[in-house]
Amino acid sequence: MQKEIEIAVAPENIQDTEHLIVLGCKQLNVERSRIQGHHVRKRSIDARGRKVVYRLRVVFYIDGPPIPDIHLPSIKRVHDATRVIIIGAGPAGLFAAYRCLERGLKPIVIERGKPVKERRRDLAKINREGFVNPESNYCFGEGGAGTYSDGKLYTRSDKRGDVDKVLRIFVQHGAPEDILVDARPHIGTNKLPHIIEDMRNTILEFGGEIRFDCRVDDILVDFGQVKAVRTSTGETIKADHVIVATGHSARDIFHLFRQKGWLIEAKPFALGVRIEHPQQIIDQVQYHCSTRPQNLPPAYYSLVEQVNQRGVFSFCMCPGGVIAPCSTEPDEIVVNGWSPSKRNNPHANSGTVIQINMEDVPSALSDPFALLRFQQDIEQQAFRLGGGSLVAPAQRMVDFVQQKVSATLPENSYKPGTKSVDLNEVLPSFVHEALRGALPLFGKKMKGYYTNEAILVGVESRTSSPVRIPRNKETLQHPEISGLYPCGEGAGYAGGIVSAAIDGINCVDAISRNVYNMR
Repeated sequence: MQKEIEIAVAPENIQDTEHLIVLGCKQLNVERSRIQGHHVRKRSIDARGRKVVYRLRVVFYIDGPPIPDIHLPSIKRVHDATRVIIIGAGPAGLFAAYRCLERGLKPIVIERGKPVKERRRDLAKINREGFVNPESNYCFGEGGAGTYSDGKLYTRSDKRGDVDKVLRIFVQHGAPEDILVDARPHIGTNKLPHIIEDMRNTILEFGGEIRFDCRVDDILVDFGQVKAVRTSTGETIKADHVIVATGHSARDIFHLFRQKGWLIEAKPFALGVRIEHPQQIIDQVQYHCSTRPQNLPPAYYSLVEQVNQRGVFSFCMCPGGVIAPCSTEPDEIVVNGWSPSKRNNPHANSGTVIQINMEDVPSALSDPFALLRFQQDIEQQAFRLGGGSLVAPAQRMVDFVQQKVSATLPENSYKPGTKSVDLNEVLPSFVHEALRGALPLFGKKMKGYYTNEAILVGVESRTSSPVRIPRNKETLQHPEISGLYPCGEGAGYAGGIVSAAIDGINCVDAISRNVYNMR
């Protein structure tokens, strides 16, 4: 017999297995000798009360041995199978490729950037010299933006597909099993590259192909049916199924669609800044203590407020993290955040953004590129005000609200450097006003949040794509082109690693249905 219950455990006892079993026995009203095993299904931190506790969902096995939870990968060798071209090796593209192996299809992944280890040299140049390689940066290269943007696996996309399947594939390739249990699973930017590399090796071993330093410059269509792609190396690769999983920053793909007259449309996105505090402040506020207890991880937060009928919200919060330069062109500033697996850096950062709607840029109703140009103009203005070399415009939090240029800036994690400016010169007035109204209100919800020890760094602008490539809800194909599958974050159908991975899986399932129905 097995029973699942919820148990509250003090942080100092979280590693004590016997203590957990004793608590379970009391709650189940059974003797210790009857418990034959247990399994923690979910683990979260509850900091709402004065005493912080872990809340666990635990399965106890009573009067019988534990039932093993077996998940064996069912992948096939696909060297001579039906081809599927996958443009982009980010989370959507890699999981699409892996799903191809499960479905008996041959993935050919085409990635404009470099293998994950080689990307590191280009990232070092970005941080040390402010030099951006447009083909290899924090957004482009093996693993996509997800590889070097924290590895957070928290998602609300459980209705779109099997979240647990995605997590298990990560575990099969070296991720810690804790991600199967934690309410907010996290791998860490330092560990993700090895996992991505292992996934690549699986894809290659079973007959898939991956081409790096290879950009798709054209998609060839004949009578409304995809036939091939042409790459920057001059190669033409034939296939009747092409997944476009290029990510939110591959603007050249949007221009290709427009050049060919294929349907694309503007899409709302979010815009704002990245806000960084000393991690100690966030720990003190969230854990109600002067020093964070040893058995609790660095604290996170999630905030939302309505200002001027606009939602202002935190996004991609990185405890113990770093603000990273995520520009894909040399004349723009884009920031994001990430954390290592231990989350042991002295700062905590989060995107703090508002939604940019179609009516904010009226031409977006008729021009699919209007919001993209709006986004690009702000990124380029941030670059100009920073003064070059990816130095980012910044302001202390209270100074920002009081509209004062900061005399000095606090120590922060953004390596290319920050310059004190009036962020009102960077952000559109309605974004600036909404943020100014929200930050003191956030401070009322989290005592200590509203402080001049916090720094605002601009701009957080790549929360999602400002362009959507439309697709049929049932077939997932572009409405005008058979065999063309817009996919993931860049096409407008995901937001984060797990939702992008799920979308990649769903696109391959749609292809599989199509292929096997034709046989």
